[in-house]
Amino acid sequence: SDEFTLYRDIAKIKIDLGTATQATTEIKRVACSFGADLVGVTDFDERWLYMNKFSDLSRQEKPQEIPDGLNYVIVTAQAMDYDLIRTVPSALSGAATGLGYSYDALVVLSIAQYIRNLGYNAIASMNDTALAIPLAIKAGLGEYGRHGLLITQEFGPRVRIGKIFTELPLVTDQPKSFGVKEFCQVCRRCSNGCPVKAIPFGEPSDKVYNQSNIKGIRKWSVDGEKCFNYWVAQNSDCSICIRVCPYNKDFSKWWHRLGRWLAGTHLRRFMLTMDTWMGYGERLQPKLWWRGKK
Repeated sequence: SDEFTLYRDIAKIKIDLGTATQATTEIKRVACSFGADLVGVTDFDERWLYMNKFSDLSRQEKPQEIPDGLNYVIVTAQAMDYDLIRTVPSALSGAATGLGYSYDALVVLSIAQYIRNLGYNAIASMNDTALAIPLAIKAGLGEYGRHGLLITQEFGPRVRIGKIFTELPLVTDQPKSFGVKEFCQVCRRCSNGCPVKAIPFGEPSDKVYNQSNIKGIRKWSVDGEKCFNYWVAQNSDCSICIRVCPYNKDFSKWWHRLGRWLAGTHLRRFMLTMDTWMGYGERLQPKLWWRGKK
């Protein structure tokens, strides 16, 4: 996709934000003020950069356009509405996705321009330029799930990810673990829920289904072409795997935080049984959403 073109020029005078730690604290504060639900920092990693890109304007392949020297990546996450996602698949859930992307664009553009106003180069990015999930994991925003999505402690997989490449010296965050891999090894909710069985049932592997998959990485890989063919067939996005994921909860409620804790312990099978018994992940009929019956 094509880069954002709404930037103003980089200020000619660099503003001193103090140490890298102080600069990081300031940028995270500003990111949250602009509306980021989650924010972390990692270093630039060429492994996750796309070799080439596709221009939506020219309909042709074009070279990567990230300049040298942008050694840090600020990664943000925007939560999607919990109740709208419960109606997946529907036009309502599509609205949640659209709003997530809209907020994402506003946030990353605002952060990038703020940094440019300080005199440092910064380039905002959404689904273009580089793989977002590996960078988000490195930035400490969450763990990798069986469904191939980022799972955060705060919102589960119900997020949209943005990133800003910058030369501003920052302190990087570290990946964190709260038991997702271990839970996904016993949970098959997304695999069972996928209408076209694009999500693997087995252990992580380096299997490559098609050109949509990364080569040489051992992980749970989704058959992206099966997935997107289903999207096309129903003329809408899907996200059933997000809806049924036991980590897709409103964690402002203490009992959901308790369930998240249990998922990270040896009682994870008990948590999964209780989650299923209580009906979490079942589809909310859109007409009930409109009537306010959630």
